[in-house]
Amino acid sequence: MSHQDDVYIAQAELYDAMVSCQPDLSDVIREIRPFEGLDVLDLGAGCGRLSTIIAPTAKSLVCTDISRPMLDRLDHKLRRSEYPLNWKTVVSDHRELPLPDSSVDLIVSGWSICYLTGTENTNWPQNLDLIMTELQRVLRPGGSIIIFETMGTGVEAPNPPEFLTPYYALLQERYGFDYRWIRMDYRFNSVSEAVDKTDFFFGQEITDRIKEKQWTTVPECAGVWWRHFNI
Repeated sequence: MSHQDDVYIAQAELYDAMVSCQPDLSDVIREIRPFEGLDVLDLGAGCGRLSTIIAPTAKSLVCTDISRPMLDRLDHKLRRSEYPLNWKTVVSDHRELPLPDSSVDLIVSGWSICYLTGTENTNWPQNLDLIMTELQRVLRPGGSIIIFETMGTGVEAPNPPEFLTPYYALLQERYGFDYRWIRMDYRFNSVSEAVDKTDFFFGQEITDRIKEKQWTTVPECAGVWWRHFNI
């Protein structure tokens, strides 16, 4: 089990507290594809950083993730909200989705596909192909896919991890996705809060830099890939 896998199982609350310090992505998504009135799949929904902004106005929302503890936290958020009862959470592998063919209009995925498609996975190209095949299977004609992934933490311009760059290249070169990058800085109230809320996930290299730079805003870059399917 990787460190991140352990986090998503045992430290969902800490992870949720950390990512809640990043910007709301609703405008970024709407610029690519307005989600109001659509049937939406949030692939790798986690604690719901994308689901919670989509649920209020989507026609329906299916939230899948491999981690039940993360989805339990998302369930709790959505049940406490005044959102319509138009959502469900499902434990699922990205490569075998429990959804019917042609059942969603929009698929969003935030910081999730990368765990199966980094080069530390010897079969990562096959994983990516299986995922893309599944996404296109459940997507309706005219549907869209939007993918968010890291382009570096503690950096002010894109500097992606080397083990992810082949995956990113294939999104554009083989699968026809468009690309842009955005800032996803973490904003904290103090340097000590920045250290406390990031150490469990990023470790000492980042927390040492936070202390050295006296960052209350920790820079982060993200890539956005999207594709519209017209047929």
